[in-house]
Amino acid sequence: MTSAPDLHESAHADHAASVLRALRDAIAESDGWLPFDRYMQIALYAPGLGYYSAGSAKLGEEGDFTTAPEISPLFGRCLARHCAEVLAVTGGDIVELGAGTGRLAADLLEAMAAQDALPARYRIVEISADLRERQRRLLSTLPEPLVARIEWLDAPPRELWNGTLIANEVLDALPVKRIRRESGLWKELGVALDGSLQLHWRTREATPDLRMQIEALLPDDVPDGYESELCPMLSPWIGEVTSTMQEGVAAFFDYGLPRAQYYHSDRSSGTLRCHYRQRAHHDPFAHPGMEDITAWVDFTAVAEAADANGLEVLGYATQAAALLGLGIEAGVAAARDDVTRMRRASEARQLLMPTEMGETFKLMALGRSFDAALSAFAHQDLRARL
Repeated sequence: MTSAPDLHESAHADHAASVLRALRDAIAESDGWLPFDRYMQIALYAPGLGYYSAGSAKLGEEGDFTTAPEISPLFGRCLARHCAEVLAVTGGDIVELGAGTGRLAADLLEAMAAQDALPARYRIVEISADLRERQRRLLSTLPEPLVARIEWLDAPPRELWNGTLIANEVLDALPVKRIRRESGLWKELGVALDGSLQLHWRTREATPDLRMQIEALLPDDVPDGYESELCPMLSPWIGEVTSTMQEGVAAFFDYGLPRAQYYHSDRSSGTLRCHYRQRAHHDPFAHPGMEDITAWVDFTAVAEAADANGLEVLGYATQAAALLGLGIEAGVAAARDDVTRMRRASEARQLLMPTEMGETFKLMALGRSFDAALSAFAHQDLRARL
């Protein structure tokens, strides 16, 4: 007896085939060679096709990767303290970019309600229709006074606003260019098709503009075979998402490094990483449109983007130091019983330990017209290393 067809896997295969057709068409339209940042844009964001635009379980145990808010409510409760500190000065709103499952928003609002420090509005900028629906389902379970403050936006606010912007694991998904040193020259890595119409890497000589950008970032003595990434759209993107924030703080949590470490000679294969069904790997052609594609963040570039867009870097610290400054230990101690306290302690270790998320992830806060102290940087401020 044959088993019934798996409709989910069939739909998965159909979608993967549609994404691959779109990529092949884009390569053909680009004379057989597609810059990797354009490939990444299509694979992640093409309407109805890209990873963040089409329906699939992306986050949590059933998805492809797990973020800090999914690990523990302690993350959201700590971030609630940060938001309360900012709003005590500025008043106004919280704007969250890419809210995932909605878990961070739920934890933040509940914690801020307990502190009597709620924002006027909690505004979620979300481009994914399926994630927006998932957020609605979760957030609809909150008390009505909290639900009434939530609204969804297709783009950052166009009108002037005060408050705090938060983005957890957003910068790493911005499309990047891939570069490679060959015979003493810089080449750009792009995507082409082989004789079987399968995706593969192909290099071209870097344009004069790209070469100038590379030479401004990397040391002269990197060896042949060295590969890495850069994100030309980082500065205009930060400008776009903060342009109407007239008084407030933009907080970015992500994995990354200052430039001297990011482009260290030992990091010769770059930082590109893909996530598919809870497995991390380095092949962006394995499941196009069905997997996350990311690159680590050059936080020196984020600081430069802040300066270019009229923002001040208020602090830069490891996630561990930031969460300790924001009271994660008190959050563990406040657990209602011993069983919960043990669970929270285990979760805190995942968020804090250097071998987990504590050192790899960083927090950078960018401010405009804001000069109050922030507890997130009470224990550590690494701005001097940028």
